[in-house]
Amino acid sequence: MHPGTHAETAPDKPAVVMDDGRTLTYAELEAASNRLAHLFRSQGLTRGDHVALVVENRPELFAVTWAAQRAGLYYTACSTRLTTDELAYIVDDCGARLLVASDTTRAIADAVVAPALESRLTVDGAGHGWTSIADATTGLPSTPIADESEGADMLYSSGTTGRPKGVKPPLPTTPEYPRPPVIAALVGGLLGAVESTVYLSPAPLYHAAPLRYTMSVHRLGGTVVVMEHFAAEAFLRLVQAHRVTFTQVVPTMFIRLLKLPAEVRAAYDTSSLQTVVHAAAPCPVPVKEQMIEWFGPIIHEYYAGTEGNGFVYCTSEQWLAHKGTVGTSLMGPVHILGDDGQELAAGERGTVYFENSGFEYHNDPEKTRGSRDPGGRGWSTLGDVGYLDDDGFLYLTDRLAYVIITGGVNVYPQEAENVLALHPSVDDVAVFGVPNEDFGEEVKAVVQPAAGAEPGPALEAELLSCCRAHLAAVKCPRSVDFRAELPRAPTGKLYKRLLKDEYWR
Repeated sequence: MHPGTHAETAPDKPAVVMDDGRTLTYAELEAASNRLAHLFRSQGLTRGDHVALVVENRPELFAVTWAAQRAGLYYTACSTRLTTDELAYIVDDCGARLLVASDTTRAIADAVVAPALESRLTVDGAGHGWTSIADATTGLPSTPIADESEGADMLYSSGTTGRPKGVKPPLPTTPEYPRPPVIAALVGGLLGAVESTVYLSPAPLYHAAPLRYTMSVHRLGGTVVVMEHFAAEAFLRLVQAHRVTFTQVVPTMFIRLLKLPAEVRAAYDTSSLQTVVHAAAPCPVPVKEQMIEWFGPIIHEYYAGTEGNGFVYCTSEQWLAHKGTVGTSLMGPVHILGDDGQELAAGERGTVYFENSGFEYHNDPEKTRGSRDPGGRGWSTLGDVGYLDDDGFLYLTDRLAYVIITGGVNVYPQEAENVLALHPSVDDVAVFGVPNEDFGEEVKAVVQPAAGAEPGPALEAELLSCCRAHLAAVKCPRSVDFRAELPRAPTGKLYKRLLKDEYWR
C-alpha cells in the first residue's frame, strides 16, 4: 500500500503519465521520493514539520508529496493562480520551513517572505535564492530513510467565500509507514480501484480530491494519467488512448462535454470507463441524466469537504430513484437545522450538519467555532444549505453565504444557474444577490456567452424568458450582465465572491 511495494514488483510500470506523454515509473517515483526524504532530514525537517509547494500539474509534484508523506511531514499544495500576497499568507499561516516551486511559479513565489521559511527548492532550473531538486539530491540515497512515518496533507479551502482556511489533521499516533489513510480504502473499497486501474485526473493537483485520489491510486499500484488543463475533447481523447477505467470530474466538466458537437462525442470510445465520480458542486438534473445515458450507470456522486467531517454518497441507480440527490451519509446521520438551531423536518431547507467535528481551521478558532452546531451537540457544517427527503437522501440547495434574501424571501441562486447553464447561448453563468433599495437584494445573473452568441439586450431578454419558463418569478434574475470570462478555479469551482463584491462595493 505504498509506491515502494510496486517499485519492487513492477518497477517499469508507469505511476504517472502526463497528457503530453511524459512518464514517471514506479521505480523512478520511489527513487526520487526517497532522495527528497533524505534531503528533508539533512535540512533538519522532522516528523510534524511543514513544507509547501506551488507547482503546476507535472510528474515531479508527486516526488515532493510522496517524500513528505513518507517522512512524516505536513505538506500544503498551493494554487498556481495565487498572487504573491495570497501565497505568502498560506506559507506563513501553515508554518512552512521549505517552499517548492517551478520555473513557471517562481514569479509569484520569489517575493514570498514568512518567518519560518528557511529554504527554497525548484523542480526544474535553479535561480537566485533557489536550488534545483536535482542538484540538492545528487549523491543522496535512493533507498528509504531509517525513520519513515506517515505524514499528511494540510490543504486550504479555495477561498470562494473569504480567506482560505487550512485544515490540519492530526498525524497518526504511532509513527509507522505505510499506514494507509481512510481515503485509500474509499478509493479501493467503495469505488473499486485496483492495481490495474488507469485513473484520469483532469483537475489541478493542489486541490484535495485530485491530490488524494491520485496518491491513493499510487498506493494501490494503478496508473495516474494527468491533464495539465481540462479540455473536453482532450479528455475524451485520453480516455480512448489510455483505456481509462476511473476518473473524477466536476459538473462544469460534464456540461462542457455535453456541449461538444454530437459527431465529436461519437468519435471517441469511452467503453473502458468503469467508474466516473463527480463532486464539488450540485449537478443540474438534466446534465446528470444525459451523462448517465451516455456513459451508463457508472456515475458515482459524493458530497464531502477537505475537513473530512462527513461523506455523503450515491450510485447512479440511487440517483435515478432520487433525482437531484447527492446521496445518503456513510459517516453517521446528517441533520438539517434552521436559523434557530432547531432540527427541521424532511423537505425543509436549512444548514446541513454532520455529527462528526474532528477538525479545526488552523490558526482560526473563530472560523472553527462558526462551523459548529449552535446547540452544542458537537456537530459541524461546511456551510451548505439543503434538505432531506423521507428516505434520508440529501439534496443541496446552495452555499449559505450565497442565499439571496429579497423582500424577506430566501432565493437559492443554484436553481437559476442550473437553468441558464443548459442554455445553448451560455458558456458559463453566476447568479447572486445585488443591492436593491426596496427589497434589500435582487437577483442578478452574470453570463459568459457561448461562442457565436452576441451579448446584448436581445440575449438578455431570451435568458430572462428562459428562466421564467422554468422558475417562479422571485427566483429569476431581474437583469443579466455579460463577461468575456467568469472567475473559476481550474477545478470548476466558481469564485462568486469576487463577482458579488464588485456589485456590493
